[in-house]
Amino acid sequence: MPRVLTETLRQTPMSPGKVEFAWKTAVGPAMGRGANIRLEGTTLLVETPSREWSREVMRASPVILRRMNALLGDDAIKEIVVRA
Repeated sequence: MPRVLTETLRQTPMSPGKVEFAWKTAVGPAMGRGANIRLEGTTLLVETPSREWSREVMRASPVILRRMNALLGDDAIKEIVVRA
């Protein structure tokens, strides 16, 4: 993602739309459509349609966390909790 867009995103107030945009950017279109997300404090709650999908999100969670924080701001998310 271009640096200017990343900096602009980081400077905007936190909102569900901002978190959803960062999620879809961080995980890509397929995974972005397959889960419902919401931010509670610094915890990203991810609800998936199946256990298999949950496993994939958990497996990728270190990369997702790093990408989301790059977009939202350092330590915006400290934990990802996945539920099927």
